[in-house]
Amino acid sequence: MLIIAVGCKELPKDQDNPDSKPNIVVIYLDDLGYGDVGFNGSKVLKTPNMDRLANAGLRFTNGYATSATCTPSRYGLLTGKYPWREKDAKILPGTAPLIIGADQMTIPKMLKTKGYHTGVVGKWHLGLGDGKLDWNSKIVPSPNEVGFDYSFIMAATQDRVPTVYIKNGHVVGLDPKDPIYVDYDKNFPGEPTALDHPEMLRLKWDHGHNNSIVNGIPRIGFMKGGKSALWKDEQMADTFLKEAEDYVTAQKDGPFFLYYAMQQPHVPRTPNPRFVGKTGLGARGDVIAEADWCVGEFVRILDKQGLLDNTLIIFTSDNGPVLNDGYRDEAVEKNGDHTPWGPFRGGKYSLFDAGTHVPFFTYWKGKIQPGISDALVCQVDLLSSLADLVQSDIRTQDSEDLMDVFLGESQQGRSDLVLEATSRTAYRKGDWVMIPPHKGPAVNKSVNIELGNSEEYQLYNLKVDQGELNNLATSQKEKLQEMIAGYDQIVGKTEIKTEALELK
Repeated sequence: MLIIAVGCKELPKDQDNPDSKPNIVVIYLDDLGYGDVGFNGSKVLKTPNMDRLANAGLRFTNGYATSATCTPSRYGLLTGKYPWREKDAKILPGTAPLIIGADQMTIPKMLKTKGYHTGVVGKWHLGLGDGKLDWNSKIVPSPNEVGFDYSFIMAATQDRVPTVYIKNGHVVGLDPKDPIYVDYDKNFPGEPTALDHPEMLRLKWDHGHNNSIVNGIPRIGFMKGGKSALWKDEQMADTFLKEAEDYVTAQKDGPFFLYYAMQQPHVPRTPNPRFVGKTGLGARGDVIAEADWCVGEFVRILDKQGLLDNTLIIFTSDNGPVLNDGYRDEAVEKNGDHTPWGPFRGGKYSLFDAGTHVPFFTYWKGKIQPGISDALVCQVDLLSSLADLVQSDIRTQDSEDLMDVFLGESQQGRSDLVLEATSRTAYRKGDWVMIPPHKGPAVNKSVNIELGNSEEYQLYNLKVDQGELNNLATSQKEKLQEMIAGYDQIVGKTEIKTEALELK
């Protein structure tokens, strides 16, 4: 989920006066589906704090992440560049080098040229170091080298090692006498894994999560040492919330930019005991309720510090939902009538719409009028849009300036958009979406999600077929050719020739 807190677009002429510039906050949830929130129609799962903010702001019915998985979508958001243009923008292990280049433009870098203090709190998952990572020394490069003045992060995901917090390039609470070692290829002698010691587990794994055990939870990857630095999973939400609150409190005189990247509802879902059983939907529902509470508490701090009048909030998620994503946490069994994917088809990992069509709204007390916008917007547009807001000339290739749309002053969003899921791409233009032929299974059986792969072109009209059930590629050949041409102009020629599919 994403929150952006910003001030007025028509800034005072005195650009060098810090008091004249708005604050900007981004809150980004992890795997939150379009249908997981009340403001998008959820009747089963309650999200009162998110709803209150959304209903007082501008809700986007066509808001998109750039990708159906986490690393690429975060890359697209921060850099304003389509992730499919970057070969390393894939789901990364915790030991991967930083994939944002030292000379690459980012939102925080752009804002720093306008005098902003910049911070990131929460999930990073864009790589760290330069390929020779030593967790026991200062980690360089880190978020601090790509535009952030302050960083308090986890390296990758909650289900991957290392299971430690990193503050400004240093592992928090590390005892030098107990150094950390991390490896994604082989285990360290004597270290227990889920395969060797299932009796140590308090959360059972289903697929892909059977390596090192930390806090009774099996992870992806192997880790040794660093006992004093290990995070406590059930306290993670509170830890990140306090860091976010402390940051805005310390920087309340502004201008500041905070990227608050929450970890919920990504696996392992470990709600604080205060939220266990709160929703009746199992751990997944409970961590969303926990996240909703965090949003409410964070906004309360903004209000307490007198910052809401000068704060724009944009709320979104890094990709669509998934139920069973590697742990047996009863997400499937207790889901009941809840529809995390909303009216759409697919989910996380999928080229179908639920993979990238996510919750998205902007809020700005007294500036944005409450309402609903059908404009097509994407997280990749935030860099250029925020640059316009702070009167910067910086723009990037794929990022469109939609600040008027985000403020509710225009309904003219993007004309088209290229979407991505695990290096496969699709194309949306207007109400139409075209998925070119892609090799691979039709369904990811581990997570029970349709991926959108087919040997044939797929063409859907989302205005009348939100569930993408009626493939019009055969009956609407002229429209298909138009979509292929638009796609090829951005991405390049499709792999399978149109002649082979009898499109002429």
